[in-house]
Amino acid sequence: MAGYGRIFNAQRLRRATAASAFTVMLVSGVVPAAADTPSESETPAADTRTSSSRPVTPELTPGSDKPIAQPQPEGAGGMLAAGSPETCSEPNEEGTFGCFVVASGVKQPERASEEMGAAAGVAPPQWCEQSTGTPLGNRTAVCQVNAGVYTTYKKVNNTVSVSGSANLLVINYSYGDTGIPTIAHQIDISAYSGWGEALKGTITAKADTPTRQEEELEGVEDEDLSDCTVESSSFPAKAISPLNSWGTGESFFDSNAITPGDKALCATRWNITITNGGQAPVKAAYKLKQFRCDNATGGRPNAGCVVPWFPSLLTYSKASAPDLVRHVTLAQQSGLPGATYEAPLKRSTNEPLNASNRSLACGDAPSIAGKSCDEYPFATTLNGLTNMAPRARRTFADCDLPNIPSGTTGPKAVSICMIPVADQSYQGGKNAQFYRAERMLHGDPFRVGTVA
Repeated sequence: MAGYGRIFNAQRLRRATAASAFTVMLVSGVVPAAADTPSESETPAADTRTSSSRPVTPELTPGSDKPIAQPQPEGAGGMLAAGSPETCSEPNEEGTFGCFVVASGVKQPERASEEMGAAAGVAPPQWCEQSTGTPLGNRTAVCQVNAGVYTTYKKVNNTVSVSGSANLLVINYSYGDTGIPTIAHQIDISAYSGWGEALKGTITAKADTPTRQEEELEGVEDEDLSDCTVESSSFPAKAISPLNSWGTGESFFDSNAITPGDKALCATRWNITITNGGQAPVKAAYKLKQFRCDNATGGRPNAGCVVPWFPSLLTYSKASAPDLVRHVTLAQQSGLPGATYEAPLKRSTNEPLNASNRSLACGDAPSIAGKSCDEYPFATTLNGLTNMAPRARRTFADCDLPNIPSGTTGPKAVSICMIPVADQSYQGGKNAQFYRAERMLHGDPFRVGTVA
């Protein structure tokens, strides 16, 4: 699947150099497992509005090493998927009407336009190009790209004929901050090809949140109901023509999960309307429900928002804690989870459970001067021995645990090893700092990695 080239930064930031030619094909049903690691130049940057004039600006957390596609079927939700049913207006007295559908499998523009319209928001990160109808994100940002088709019709003597069509690229980009209970949802729309009456259309949009009644009718459970309000919404009316010109809308949502102990998801939605002369308006909606806001993270004095399904990366340094890194590396190499997006660890904030995990793993560890028993997966995860059946332990050479089986493999066990107290102290500090920085609540996934 080809990439989007540099369309995002070239168009959204109006850089002096033009974007190179590119061709994109959205392929229905193709979901990227993971995007390439973004470079520093791909960090989102503000355009015409200053960072101080926005309620929130993009934040990249230490654990957001690279974006991935939202895991399915789990996750906080999505938006209109490729192949959604058409929404059509009623024919007017002249028999003209229009329809809109979110689609994929549509060939995208061969060349990015070199300039942007007057409206400009935040430049979507380059990795947005990897999204093809499925949310792609890290801990504090999500991007979803769809191809929309607007078609106009004329009905004469019960015969309906197509009078025009416009193919649109729709980029939904949502971002937040771990220290602010506000979420941004930006939408960028551009027609890249079309003909006839459809090119005479005008796009307007307004942001809102789904009502409780709407979500209940969708079967949303109480704990997953959205709880946020619109702070502001702006989308200057955008004519579909000329082609390859962009309309940008910015909206900001305040979470109501601000009382200590609170947490709630936030659903954000852009309602699009296309008007065209005397035709009745055509409407469509793009919804994201990817962020959770909370005021329940230990050590954080304020509420903040994250993408809870993204497994942030906790990194240990070999230079700072060599024995700890050795143990984690051997444990993961033996098949224990935590090294990959597909098999992350899951955070536990249940203190009795954590104490039980610790006791079952290291309760009978020998007393060795200057050393302490280290368990992997950690006691502060749902991957510990308490919830495991059967409860199996393993160890490795030079771990000073001769009575524990060594050389075993597989994902169902806990590895233990006697390591220097200094390494354990380093680990405790790193873990606490990581849990705070990434707003890791009970059940949140995360990965563990090492560096030299």
